[in-house]
Amino acid sequence: MKKDIHPAYGETTITCACGSVVKVRSTGRNMHVNACSVCHPFYTGRSTLVDSRGRVEQFRKRYARK
Repeated sequence: MKKDIHPAYGETTITCACGSVVKVRSTGRNMHVNACSVCHPFYTGRSTLVDSRGRVEQFRKRYARK
């Protein structure tokens, strides 16, 4: 590698809005995020399907195993 052209690679702290803190190594500085795997509905199982016209039920009915 060429000297003095690469950014510094060091320990970085990622802080979520929920209070979760993760320490990683990165070229960036400390980061703040809105959602992480601790609080995001997809990972926690609290997500729901938004179905305004019954399309999900229509799909399930059409492709249900018989």
